[in-house]
Amino acid sequence: MPPSRHDRRSVVECALRLLDEVGLPDLSMRRLAAELDVQPSALYWHFPSKQALLAAVADRILDAVPRPDAELGLPAVGGAIRDALLAYRDGAEVVMSTYALRLGARRAQDALIASLPTHDEAQADAAFEFILGHTTLVQQRMHAQSIGAVDPDRADPLARADEVFQAGIRSFSGVRPVRRPS
Repeated sequence: MPPSRHDRRSVVECALRLLDEVGLPDLSMRRLAAELDVQPSALYWHFPSKQALLAAVADRILDAVPRPDAELGLPAVGGAIRDALLAYRDGAEVVMSTYALRLGARRAQDALIASLPTHDEAQADAAFEFILGHTTLVQQRMHAQSIGAVDPDRADPLARADEVFQAGIRSFSGVRPVRRPS
């Protein structure tokens, strides 16, 4: 039976499944093509580069983030972003690399801007970078625990993760944006 044709959505869904199975370091275009039973060059019909594919994967990861017009505060939006990142193995790292290269949609940042009383873009970006960094640390700790790289006699590094996250989000909730003199 000849391989079926794939569209962008099915390629991204397969990439997400592989991300959960093998992690970002082992998610290659070659592996994805083999999983889809196509030649690697076929993937470039939909995505000009691996970074473009990862941007689409990042956008899919962040699909669960509330729309920017939602009447939600920073704690709810920040928590939804964190939950979306944690839903996939290495989800924070994928989104962080896409954000660093300014690829993909700005759904999370726009939702954060809308959640702040000041609607300040720089403050929203700072909150997003905190969420990305915090969630990356949590995912790295989870991975270390899963492979036995954490000393079992030491305290659980994830025990206070929620408390630290909430403290960080609260710190952004009360900060006024810095205005530069004209």
